[in-house]
Amino acid sequence: MAKMNPYLNFDGQAEEAFNLYKSVFGGEFLMVSRMSDGPGMENVPENEKNRIMHISLPINADTILMASDILPSFGHVLNKGNSMYISVHTESREEADRLFKGLSEGGEIEMPMEDAFWGDYFGSFADRFGIRWMINYSTQQH
Repeated sequence: MAKMNPYLNFDGQAEEAFNLYKSVFGGEFLMVSRMSDGPGMENVPENEKNRIMHISLPINADTILMASDILPSFGHVLNKGNSMYISVHTESREEADRLFKGLSEGGEIEMPMEDAFWGDYFGSFADRFGIRWMINYSTQQH
C-alpha cells in the first residue's frame, strides 16, 4: 500500500512551526529548501525568498510531516480552517500527554486530554499556527 503523509501550508511560518514540531517529536529534518533555491524564482520579492519551499520531518518509520509556505506574490492565500486534523496515535498515556502539552502550547484547546466515552485517552486542539491535531492513546487495536 502507498504511504500517506500530512502536508501542511503556512503563510511564512513553516520554519517556526517545524522547529516546534522537531522539538516535540525529535528527529532531524530530511530536507529544508527555500523559495530562493528554486529555478525561476529570481523575481520573487525579497520578503518571500527565505520562505520554505519544502520541509520534511520524519515522525516515525512510516510517517513524514511535510510543509511549505505560500507565496502571496503568486496570488496564494492561506485559509485556516477545521477541515483537516493530524491524528497522532501514541504508544502510552505519558507520550500522549507530552505531545499534547508541547504542541498545544499557545494554541486553542478543543478537548483536553481525558478518558473519552469510547474508551481511549484523547484530546484535540489547534496549535499556535492554526494546525489542528488529535492526540489519541488506545490500549485496543483500531
